[in-house]
Amino acid sequence: MSDYNRENFRLNEQIKNYTIRLTGDDFEAISEVAGKTIEPGIYDTSQAIKWAYELGMDLIEISGKADPPVCKISDYKKFLYNKRKKEKEIKAKSAKTVIKILRFGPNTDDHDFDFKIKHAVKFLEEGAKVKAYVQFRGRAIVYKDRGELLLLKFIKELENYASAEELPKLEGKRMFVTMAPKKGAKS
Repeated sequence: MSDYNRENFRLNEQIKNYTIRLTGDDFEAISEVAGKTIEPGIYDTSQAIKWAYELGMDLIEISGKADPPVCKISDYKKFLYNKRKKEKEIKAKSAKTVIKILRFGPNTDDHDFDFKIKHAVKFLEEGAKVKAYVQFRGRAIVYKDRGELLLLKFIKELENYASAEELPKLEGKRMFVTMAPKKGAKS
């Protein structure tokens, strides 16, 4: 019962409604115990609990907000195991966003710029986002127009591989832009 508090599923006598909507996939075994054909539908809660006990299982409330609540006859520990397994698979399949960062100065020359463009293309082809920023040190902030031109040139060079999430913007002593890879942009 310690899992009950953590998972928020009501079991057997904890289900207070008079009727429940029975779902699941083991209706053949339930039909054998009941002595008649049982199909998914609305049943008396006490009768469903009796069937669950006769099968050596539990009546588990899956959705308590429904009217009547949706329940399933299953082994509780097996039910929790399968639920966690599905959640783990979903989490593993969800894409994890990787952000690679490239740093420029306001006076970055062409060779360094081209070198960083090559890296950015590689990162974008791998599916990562690229965040490029121009760092202004000391009085270099007076050249913020150079930094903006540099980032606009960066966006222009990568337009076949990525799209800018927004135009370059200045925050403190950094001006940055984030590029997201285009779908199917691999060359």
